Amino acid sequence: MERHSRVIATCLLFSIGQIGLSASAQAGFFEDSKASVELRNFYINRDYSQASTTQSKQEEWAQGFLLRYASGFTAGSVGFGLDAIGLAGLKLDSSHDRAGSGLLPRQRDGRSVDESGALGLTAKVRASKSLLRIGTLHPRLPVVQFNDTRLLPQTFEGVHLNSQEFANVTVDAGQIRQVTQRDSTNREDLTPSVANAKGIRVTKGATTDEFNFAGVGYKWSNQLSGNYFYGELDSFYRQHNFSLLHLLPLGEGQSLKSDVRYARSTNQGNSNIDNTALAAMLTYTLGGHAFGLAYQKMSGDTGYAYIHGADAFLPNFVSNNDFANRDEQSWQARYDFNFTAIGIPGLTFMTRYLYGSGIELGAGKPTGSEWERDTDIAYVFQSGTLKNLGVKWRNSSLRMNHFGSDLDDNRLIVSYTLPLL
Repeated sequence: MERHSRVIATCLLFSIGQIGLSASAQAGFFEDSKASVELRNFYINRDYSQASTTQSKQEEWAQGFLLRYASGFTAGSVGFGLDAIGLAGLKLDSSHDRAGSGLLPRQRDGRSVDESGALGLTAKVRASKSLLRIGTLHPRLPVVQFNDTRLLPQTFEGVHLNSQEFANVTVDAGQIRQVTQRDSTNREDLTPSVANAKGIRVTKGATTDEFNFAGVGYKWSNQLSGNYFYGELDSFYRQHNFSLLHLLPLGEGQSLKSDVRYARSTNQGNSNIDNTALAAMLTYTLGGHAFGLAYQKMSGDTGYAYIHGADAFLPNFVSNNDFANRDEQSWQARYDFNFTAIGIPGLTFMTRYLYGSGIELGAGKPTGSEWERDTDIAYVFQSGTLKNLGVKWRNSSLRMNHFGSDLDDNRLIVSYTLPLL
């Protein structure tokens, strides 16, 4: 990892050095710069009283600060730039018996820290329609997706090349070396997720600092696109991931979106991963209404493989669960309404219900099942003194049969983004 850090530092210095070549080179770098600060106030209450756990409740309240800076590029056929993100969290309310919600890092005694902070830097190089990023990354790719469901986002360290040199074709490739989890300030090596009843076993103490990925996406038309991605968590698993997205217009204010996904994951020695995942979701939109129905099926010796702490590229990966256990099949019914359709812009509503069954828990044990219900109400002020202030309330319940922990979850999130540049 020291060698990787030296590479990043060299790139940063080289990038900054290029800026000093001339005033014209500096112009694009500074004039196209953007900066903002997001204030994120997060309250979470998780009640485990329905389950047999030693801790019956998690309840914390914290204030987050996210400072983002993105430079432009120096002039010339090859442009250099620099991005930065500063993250800080401040505890407002917690206690030893209510900690562990994922909002804040924890001390050795289990208590949440009073304050935390981290800084991420990213060097970037642009040539033609290709962009190379080195340093702190927030990937949104089928094989690796950063998690941003708590006070501060998860971040990765690595290299990511995105190229759009050919019409309708997007190519991505890179390597991720380390991760900083959403409730941590420490960079860590990578491991696969083994939560719930996935049946995934890994060699004790094994980690890796190498996740390689590559993929290509193609857009046949404005209505149809697809991609293939390969991901390899060194010594743990290889994954081939295919997806297809189609939007069918059905007349004024109506459409049908089809989203189909397939992934095949196999082990590499330090795990027993063997999974085939097939999923599809249909969403019918009518004015401000959206009706969704999803089906997801796991097969193989284990559940779905993805990096610990990250999001999974599955339609049934939701607030508290991924419905990706061994042999699990799950359904989702979802309804969304955008109140703009009736003259209240900024107000949105979402509710969904998921049910999973057929979970293989091992020889001699009954098959498991689970369900989750989520409801979101969100409003973003559109004008006046409070313009751009967002308020979201989420209520959810999760029940597991023969495994895991039941919970009831409430979250209140107030956010405000202030442009600085």
